[in-house]
Amino acid sequence: MKRSIKWLATLALSASLPAAASTCGDQGVWLQVLGSGGPEVGDQRASSSYLIWHNGKARILVDFGSGALLHFEEAQAKIEDLSAVAFTHFHVDHSGDFPALVKASFFSPRTASLPVLGPSGNHLLPSTEQFVTRLFNESNGVWPYLSDHLSGNGAYPLIPLELASNSTQPTTVWEGVSAKLSGVGVNHGPLPAIAWRADIGGKSIVFSGDMNGRSGTLEKLAKHADLLVAHNAVPESARGVARRLHMPPSVIGKIANAASAKEVVISHRMLRTLERKEETERFIRDSYKGPVHFANDLNCFAVP
Repeated sequence: MKRSIKWLATLALSASLPAAASTCGDQGVWLQVLGSGGPEVGDQRASSSYLIWHNGKARILVDFGSGALLHFEEAQAKIEDLSAVAFTHFHVDHSGDFPALVKASFFSPRTASLPVLGPSGNHLLPSTEQFVTRLFNESNGVWPYLSDHLSGNGAYPLIPLELASNSTQPTTVWEGVSAKLSGVGVNHGPLPAIAWRADIGGKSIVFSGDMNGRSGTLEKLAKHADLLVAHNAVPESARGVARRLHMPPSVIGKIANAASAKEVVISHRMLRTLERKEETERFIRDSYKGPVHFANDLNCFAVP
């Protein structure tokens, strides 16, 4: 009897977990979701993080919240392959695993500098340069033993690159051999935040990050994007602080339609939205008729 109860409990738990990882291909551009959740305990998901693969190599990392490092490993990504890291903002659920990534890089053969992109700051959140410096500064950083990544004396330097969070026009912040990252300011209440667009391998992926949709800037950045990753942190009924910070499903649909995005991936799925998938899609489809996918950890999406 005890064995049967244990087996049933295990079966029930496995049924509640996010879907198993799908496989990214070796050719073309793919989006892999390292973290599809938010800052809660109980959603059984890693916090926000995304990895862009190009021809079998992990090239661009967008956000790196708690749990993302483990999924980075499970995805068999290599730190030395990364061309750039971009943060939408510096809430813990979007950046908490970054120090662990830097430490893990000690055990990799990486020697190339690593651009770290993000917003300017204010009294609530640090700027990108402050974020990196406060973590690793030799004199007063949280982890000064990693300060070689600031001084240039280590295996490779971290290079902070900032975009003003009040920017209203898409701006290219970093450009590599076959990829570039452009951003624009978005409204996440009083918090400095940037939406990012990655153009790589002839494809484009746009990341809304956390935002309330009131700035009217994401539509410009996501114009004709192949894939729009939109955060679904609140249901349509959200009011008060939650609505001032996040966009409801109807706004996601309106933005996707205005941008003529080819496909939409819904992520940052919190407990208050996880059980409302059908409702969420219904409100999105009031404005947007293209394919809509709901992200789970480690899912891969081929970029059309």
